[in-house]
Amino acid sequence: MAPRVLISDALSPAAVQIFRDRGIEVDFQPALGKDKDKLAEIIGNYDGLAIRSATKVTPKILENAKRLKVVGRAGIGVDNVDIPAATAKGVIVMNTPFGNSITTAEHAIAMMFALAREIPAADASTQAGKWEKNRFMGVELTAKTLGIIGCGNIGSIVADRAIGLKMKVIAFDPFLSIERARDIGVEKVELDELLARADIITLHTPLTDKTRNVLSAEALARTKKGVRIINCARGGLVDEAALAAALDSGQVAGAAFDVFSTEPATENPLFGHPNVICTPHLGASTTEAQENVALQVAEQMSDYLLRGAISNAVNFPSITAEEAPRLKPFIELAEKLGSFAGQLTDTDIKTVRITYQGAVAELKIKALTSAAVAGLLRPALADVNVVSAPSVAKERGIVVEETTREVAGDYESLVTLTVVSDKLERSISGTVFADGRPRIVDIKGIKVDAEFAASMLYVTNEDRPGFVGRFASLLGDAGINIATFALGRDRQGGDAIALVEVDGVVPAELLAKVQAIPSVKQAKPLVF
Repeated sequence: MAPRVLISDALSPAAVQIFRDRGIEVDFQPALGKDKDKLAEIIGNYDGLAIRSATKVTPKILENAKRLKVVGRAGIGVDNVDIPAATAKGVIVMNTPFGNSITTAEHAIAMMFALAREIPAADASTQAGKWEKNRFMGVELTAKTLGIIGCGNIGSIVADRAIGLKMKVIAFDPFLSIERARDIGVEKVELDELLARADIITLHTPLTDKTRNVLSAEALARTKKGVRIINCARGGLVDEAALAAALDSGQVAGAAFDVFSTEPATENPLFGHPNVICTPHLGASTTEAQENVALQVAEQMSDYLLRGAISNAVNFPSITAEEAPRLKPFIELAEKLGSFAGQLTDTDIKTVRITYQGAVAELKIKALTSAAVAGLLRPALADVNVVSAPSVAKERGIVVEETTREVAGDYESLVTLTVVSDKLERSISGTVFADGRPRIVDIKGIKVDAEFAASMLYVTNEDRPGFVGRFASLLGDAGINIATFALGRDRQGGDAIALVEVDGVVPAELLAKVQAIPSVKQAKPLVF
């Protein structure tokens, strides 16, 4: 059955065609973004939801989204998607952070020119029949110092354009390395130095708890007198009331804003100020940008729904189309190792340790860990998947630890999952052989060799003669066929393990008989 995608906002027809060309059923209903009740009513019929800014993906929408696997936002901002609720539901949320980068950077440069030369006010005055040539005395951008707060993708494009204008560019960004700063021609500085030196400040950082009001009243007071401030990134990065006061005092000479703390912005402390230029969130509003993000979101969603590739997800590690086939068998291995441990663990889990050895350590282990935790939690919490598992584990206070090692002993790759509870510590190891099928190779330090099967019986016992015969006879007498039989022990007469694939479900009364065999310590049915 082909995946179904709903487009609930206005997207380029080219995006619709991409879905259809890939064999995905697509319903294009751009009016639904403003009809949340209708959207909630029909969202359960779809595997994917493609949106722009009008659609609000709320917990109510997600509650009804029984089939939904992915939400794709054509654009960078995902403020209209409840990320924690989507993650808890196991829904991938993707954005398109690069499709409108140039457009947004160009808008910031345009706002900088408009502010420096007072173009909007001069235009209004001239068209009103006035000729106030002496009133509009601007400043040159050449040789001015531009301070960039946030020098990622968009910020680095702004820096490139500003360097072309012969400006001196300094940048504050905790994640910007000295080498990267040197490569793009900017000087990396701390925030206080940027505030003191910059003639113009432009912001290009996400809105987080750390960046909210990064230009506060206190920060504005530390700026170079007469600074000009541009925000084409996110509303809330600047304290707008404090900025209005700084404009009134002359500490700030002018401001150009494309984004506001509340949008749509019908009123704002900056509105009406003679030294302020405002635009209605036009950073991504070019024909090229809208086409780019629409095409990108359609391609990303198609790749995920058809091949498992994950690009630009905000709540899960990215997996390229090339990586997906390599990862797939190890994701299956990790999930089944987790399921094995989860089905055997009856007490509260405190810690999960996952060790990746050999070639698997070079893969996207975050995705593998999510799969392992999902398998571990699913026996107790049915509605858990690889997306929601990390947050569910965190909510329950389960510590998840990852370790990587270059060498895997006898195997090219080895994954070991260890579960720690108040009462026990249990480890299980597995690998993927050349046939691509996951296998168990070690349980609690005892070597075994067994494939996962739909129905299995796990037995721990003392290594004594006669166990195998009695066990097999019990299953035979009950009409249960043994498909495969894997045995292992730590030493002669020591602890032993039997991992048996059976045809069909093992009845409770038969399980009790197996448990009653004198040497048996534990007998548990497993389902994969």
